Amino acid sequence: MNRWVLGMLVIAVLAFGTVIGFNLFVNKKIETTLANLPEPVYPVTVEKLTPTVWPQSIKAIGFIEPNQGVSVSNEVAGIVTAINFENGANVESGTVLVSLDSSVQKAQLKAQQVQLPSVRDDYNRLRKLYQERSVSEQSVEAAQSKYEAMQANIESLQATINQREIKAPFSGVLGIRNINLGQFVSAGTDIVRLDDLSLMRTRFSVPQAEIGKLSVGQEISLTVETFPGREYKGKINAIQPVVSNQTGLVMVQAELPNDDKTLRGGMFAAVNVALSDLDNQVVVPQTAIVFALYGNSVFVTEQKDDETRVRQVTVEVLQRDGNFALVKGDLKFDEQVVTTGILNLGNNTKVNIVDNPISAPDTMPQL
Repeated sequence: MNRWVLGMLVIAVLAFGTVIGFNLFVNKKIETTLANLPEPVYPVTVEKLTPTVWPQSIKAIGFIEPNQGVSVSNEVAGIVTAINFENGANVESGTVLVSLDSSVQKAQLKAQQVQLPSVRDDYNRLRKLYQERSVSEQSVEAAQSKYEAMQANIESLQATINQREIKAPFSGVLGIRNINLGQFVSAGTDIVRLDDLSLMRTRFSVPQAEIGKLSVGQEISLTVETFPGREYKGKINAIQPVVSNQTGLVMVQAELPNDDKTLRGGMFAAVNVALSDLDNQVVVPQTAIVFALYGNSVFVTEQKDDETRVRQVTVEVLQRDGNFALVKGDLKFDEQVVTTGILNLGNNTKVNIVDNPISAPDTMPQL
């Protein structure tokens, strides 16, 4: 019995020893194989750093409004007797757009005008008689009061008649009328929109930190979605003297000519205020930047022992414009930064510079 137990123990030890030995042998072979593998080489494209002029600007979204714009309305109520304009027409300042019924007021005016010469003659006759001491001063004053009151009534009636002729307050383009012939309109009815499109204004807001970069007379440019690719130019004509305590923004207004009347009130515009350019700046494609929470960086190529390797350099992204970024860091002109193929790179990674952009960032390394 003891011999049987001893035999089983010997078999178990031999079995476990064989398994352990085999595992040690396999691990050793794996370590040897990995140690003898060639170092991976990743394909990348590069771009040489050269001194670049970086254009500075302030960008904002603006709201376009006409030089003058108003909804033409009436001061007094009445019936529309004449509409003297077409929808969308160009009119001059003072043009009579709409006439309201003023027949009653014209009749009253005619009656007053007919009586005026007689009242005036009475007043003049009494003045002469007073100079001859034939009438009292009270009679002369009563005649004068009657004469001046009638003159005032005539002027009042004339003003009322004029109010019933709605005129264009300035030259501009009319919109679509909101009234019809024969319609009774109450005071303040919106008759038609009138806009002066010869000169347009745009209002936009900028952060208070940018106030020092702006001044009256400074040039601006803007684009609108209606006419893509077309740039309109103007100048700043006013800057709000206070900063909004709710948003920290400052309102700026600019004027721009609109000779062809393509700009219309209510449009939104992408406004660009050009500032002084920065010379000799380090500019890299945004594809060259590794954006990370702990800091942004780029990879710079270096030649070591006839091999091309990369060095990771921390940079600060100052501004962005389209596909490029203005950066600051330990970079020198004429160095080459990696523009594509950066996902698999690390410090001292071996790379192979190719001419064509890397189509797939996760391309398998070349062994």
